[in-house]
Order: sequence, then C-alpha cells, then structure tokens
Amino acid sequence: MLSVSTIADVRTHVARWHEQKQRVVFVPTMGNLHAGHVSLIEAARQHGDRFVASIFVNPMQFGPNEDFAHYPRTPAQDAKMLEDAGCDLMFMPDVGEIYPNGAAQATRIEVPGISNILCGEFRPGHFEGVATVVAKLFHIVDPDVAIFGEKDFQQLTVIRRMVADLCLRVEIVGAPTVRESDGLAMSSRNQYLSTEERKLAPAIHRQLSQAVAALKAGERDFGKIEGMGRAALDGAGFRTDYFSVRDARSLAPARPDTRQFVVLTASRLGKARLIDNIQFSAG
Repeated sequence: MLSVSTIADVRTHVARWHEQKQRVVFVPTMGNLHAGHVSLIEAARQHGDRFVASIFVNPMQFGPNEDFAHYPRTPAQDAKMLEDAGCDLMFMPDVGEIYPNGAAQATRIEVPGISNILCGEFRPGHFEGVATVVAKLFHIVDPDVAIFGEKDFQQLTVIRRMVADLCLRVEIVGAPTVRESDGLAMSSRNQYLSTEERKLAPAIHRQLSQAVAALKAGERDFGKIEGMGRAALDGAGFRTDYFSVRDARSLAPARPDTRQFVVLTASRLGKARLIDNIQFSAG
C-alpha cells in the first residue's frame, strides 16, 4: 500500500491508474477505523480496480463544543487495517494541506433543505463542513466510485444531492451498516461509552426495529411511532435529539403515500452521540 500526505502525490498515482484504464474507488474516513470501515473497502472491490482511502479529521464539520480535539486518532493502526483490507493508496493529509488558508477562511459548499434538519438542526454547520471536505477530496482523488456507509443516512443523502447538483462524475454507492452482535451500529464514538452505557446502547436498534415493524404492519400514525421511540429511549436513560420517520429519497417527513421509508434517530448516552437508522420499502 502506498501512503501519501500531499495532493500532488495522490494525483500522480491516480492519473497513472486512469491512464491504464483502471477504475478508482474511494473511501473517505476520519480514521480510528473499525470493521465497519473495512466493510467499505471490501465493498469497493466490487466496483473497481484500485482503492484509495483518506484519513482526515475534518475541523470544519465539528461544532465549537464538539469533540474535534479529542476525536480518537490511531494512524498506525489505521494504516495496518487498510493495508490488510487491500487498500492501494492511503491519503493522510494534515489540515494545512486541505485548508491552506485555514478552515475558517475556506470556500464552503452548502446543500440547502436537507442540511439543516435532523442532525443538522442539532449540529449547525456540520453538513456544510461535510459537503465541503468531500467535494475537495473528490477533486483531489478524482474517483470513479465513492463508497459511504448507510449508518449516516443523512450524510449519504447530502453527498448524493451535492454530486448531482455540481455535476460531478463520481458514482456514489451506499454500503450497509455493520453492527455488533447485539445490534449496535459500529462507530468510532462507541468507545466513549462506559461499560454500563455499552449495555444500554443496543436499545437504539431495538426501538428502530420496533418502529419498522409497526410500519410493516400498516401503522401510518407517524407521530405515534416517533413518540413511542423517543419515549422508550429517553426512559432508558438516553437524551434523544430526534426519532423520526422520513421519506428515504428526500428526507421529507413521511406521508400516507410514502413507499420508501427510513426511520432515523440520534441519541446521546453519556459522552457519546449515537446515530442509526433502518430503511424499509412498502413496495
């Protein structure tokens, strides 16, 4: 595996692969990798010939009271996991390489409408930071395909809209959420959980599953489904930001005629803010 830290080096290697008519697949990450990230590299094998992963903790997507300074960074471990997973090129830039004038002065990309709802309501500016850094990475790596996990469904939706609106040539592929044996979605932030909190955390997936079961049974009182999910999580010790039934295509609130559903939640437990979702098609 090649390991580079500059934009110029990434472009040199990718240009050579494109000259050889090889398809390049890209997986952007913030590092501190786990099996969920590895599954993205494995998914990449189905879509191309060369695999690039980036490791960059993006300051622009963290709010002033969030965990940017303490976000876990494990570069040596990440490099080994990527190499073992068959990654061809690891791009690990510093902040100055991505934001030469500083993140505060950087040109920004906003995807209106779907960026200030759900997580965007509770993390103002977060998806602006995500859209900006992902667009920059796409211009640097010039991938044919990019893989994103479905665990952050709103992020995936924002990126798809951005790619369509900016006429970028990259194909966006969503990869299924990878879960622990008890249903908890894998996340770097799970390590913030205490032993007791870790025992409680699978309640998120259980409540999402119960909401989907209600939808499958024909329940269309979405407010009732949302209220029951929030109440159950809050009653178990979570501080729930939202528990919402949405149209999976637009993230608009679900309607009686909705056919593609996604039930999403963001809930805080101790120091961790955990997100998860389940999609459901009514046919």
